[in-house]
Amino acid sequence: MRVITASEINGIMTFRDLVETLRSAFRAEIETPVRHHHTIARPDGADATLLLMPAWNDFAAQGHSQRGYIGVKIVSVFPDNSKVSKPSVMGTYMLMSGQSGEPLAVMDGQAITLWRTAAASALAASYLAREDSNRLLMVGAGALSPYLIRAHASVRPLSEVLIWNRTPAAAEKLARAINGKHGLTVRATEDLEGGVRGADVVSCATISSEPLVKGDWLSPGTHLDLVGAFRPDLRESDDAAVTKARLFVDTRGGALSEAGDMAQPIAAGIISAEDVAADLFELCRGEKAGRRFYDQVTLFKSTGTAIEDLAAAIHVFLKA
Repeated sequence: MRVITASEINGIMTFRDLVETLRSAFRAEIETPVRHHHTIARPDGADATLLLMPAWNDFAAQGHSQRGYIGVKIVSVFPDNSKVSKPSVMGTYMLMSGQSGEPLAVMDGQAITLWRTAAASALAASYLAREDSNRLLMVGAGALSPYLIRAHASVRPLSEVLIWNRTPAAAEKLARAINGKHGLTVRATEDLEGGVRGADVVSCATISSEPLVKGDWLSPGTHLDLVGAFRPDLRESDDAAVTKARLFVDTRGGALSEAGDMAQPIAAGIISAEDVAADLFELCRGEKAGRRFYDQVTLFKSTGTAIEDLAAAIHVFLKA
């Protein structure tokens, strides 16, 4: 059994390849049982959480022969870890043979998650963002943001990137780290409204409890990519945004019930589940159309799925 570290994963992955691997995965038949959620009582502090996210398949990874795999991501959430300078969320991915069940590899779960989450947004953008999109606004400056910037740049001819964050210093730091790389001119901004109005693609990765992006700010033809706000009580876009845009999700089961950007306006009767034009399965299989015309505003909401983890893990294993 191999142990594959985050640095190895970062050396293996490219977004162009991973996007195509995910496209193949969403076209295939993959089993994704409901994730297991366990609370671990800790008398000396906040309760911890253990998450188990399994998946198995038979799809042929791009450029490789048909093989079956089983995978499970194991995630622990210990809220009190911040008191001892450790991450609150940690994860490991185990990949097994679908033919014998034997363990094949153990991988860094955080690295797998960062790469697959950003690649899923880029996959959606390949159907939903205008082909001439060259200006990106990144809302949020956390660990996922640089991955999202690179991912979107792999599917659209981006040249200009603005980064907005509630803490301007964090946006400045990330902009300095990326500016000039990957053919991108990257700057920080404190003008969120102006950044949204001038962007072709707006990507959000925050844990905001209040809407950040307003529909009135979205220019004709903008693609809005909502990656954060993964709980029903969190939200990155307002009601005007979801009523103005043609709506898409990664999976209906996850996005419509778990994500506040969808769940809140559905609960309020502002939109219905039927207003979602397509999910990634339907887009990748050609069953539903993505962007219909140049000036259309599109919105993609993701909450993540074990399909993406499994596809990314197989991709890494076959290239390692």
